[in-house]
Amino acid sequence: MLNNITDTVKHLIIINVVMFIGTLAIGGAAFGENTVFYDWFALHFPKNDAFQPWQIITHMFMHGGVTHILFNMFALWMFGTAVEQRFGSKKFLFFYISSGLGAALVMIGYYYFQFYTGLSALTEAGLDQSEILKTLKSGMYNTGWQQVLGDDGMQKFVSVFNATMVGASGAIMGVLVAFGMMYPESKLMLIFLPIPIKAKYFIPGIIALDLISAITGQSFFSPSNTAYMAHIGGALTGFLIMWYWKKTQFNKNRWDR
Repeated sequence: MLNNITDTVKHLIIINVVMFIGTLAIGGAAFGENTVFYDWFALHFPKNDAFQPWQIITHMFMHGGVTHILFNMFALWMFGTAVEQRFGSKKFLFFYISSGLGAALVMIGYYYFQFYTGLSALTEAGLDQSEILKTLKSGMYNTGWQQVLGDDGMQKFVSVFNATMVGASGAIMGVLVAFGMMYPESKLMLIFLPIPIKAKYFIPGIIALDLISAITGQSFFSPSNTAYMAHIGGALTGFLIMWYWKKTQFNKNRWDR
């Protein structure tokens, strides 16, 4: 089956693998913690000095561990090949990158909401906003903030400022949505739940679980540090593009290339 892999999917997998090797080879620390490669290419919170505009693209080619990249590349091969065969290479690449960008923007928006919720509480308590940001950028924090925000609020506030996001999951969620809309009767299975389920039920179910995890913080099938809102953003972007392409008069061949 690997012989059937399409060109764009193959090249995307190669780029992801090369970036992953770079993560391990440059900087010394394993899997991106405090490495130069992560500083350059992982997506940082825009208020953090480590943020750079190119990270909005490069983060989707970075991964945090062997399991992370293996699952993502397997999903990209399995679903991306079928979608690219229908779209053609250029249209598929546009769709893939757009879904990844949508995932990043939704995640950044969610981070901004969490960050400014904490920042507003601190400024309302009489603290100076510029001093708060200066303290955060120094890598420190004021223990007095904890009295205002509480333990959980304090953790979220500081964690969001120092957050990094990596992975192709957001883009792949968009591809998964495209696959489900084009092949709704295809039967899929989770590795740990070997029950065949039609794509038109399976894929909305996966998205619903991500949404529940994003709201509650409860992880079902993935690590607790998963960027669930990025998954939602990628899926939503993929759905909107598919809906537009299906409806627009400028695409008379619908989803065909």
